[in-house]
Amino acid sequence: MSHSEALTVVRLDGPAAERAEGDFTLVYTEVFAEPPYCETEDDVVATFRRFRSQTRKRAFLAALARTPDGTPVGMAYGCPLGPRTGWWDSLVEPVPDETRREDGHRTFGLMELAVRLPWRRCGIASRLHASLLDGVEAERVVLNVHPASEAARAAYRSWGYRKVGDARPWAGADLHDVMVLDLTLRSPWRCVR
Repeated sequence: MSHSEALTVVRLDGPAAERAEGDFTLVYTEVFAEPPYCETEDDVVATFRRFRSQTRKRAFLAALARTPDGTPVGMAYGCPLGPRTGWWDSLVEPVPDETRREDGHRTFGLMELAVRLPWRRCGIASRLHASLLDGVEAERVVLNVHPASEAARAAYRSWGYRKVGDARPWAGADLHDVMVLDLTLRSPWRCVR
């Protein structure tokens, strides 16, 4: 049995994700302490303050990968973008109004996707991505990815994402690639399990 086959990937709604916050925090803290992110304890605290707020949104979804003994090894989460989202405001070059238009259903925002180092390159990220988006009724998915994270960028491209611009997702942040996956097209991730 391969490293990834022994794992379970579960999909969680907001309340279940909030109950599993410790598992999400463990994965996030470990992965995002690495370069190019180099997040501090204060960064993690701020992220999980937002996480608790995000889990209370109506259509919040998460996916969590665990070993047979319950050790969390990967996570992903996100939610649809509302009509007043600031997501598109962080782009360096404005995008057309039609791209910016949100109604709470059109775009699913992939907030985080991360796999701990010992379990990378085993297809876990792909499984998390597929589980998270399975049945999502949106036209597209949007995410921000650090351009120095080549493995993440390559994975997103292989799943059908395309870059639509550059953004500073928060004050003082490095420029990030803004990538979009069109869910109205037949996407390779739909076949991955």
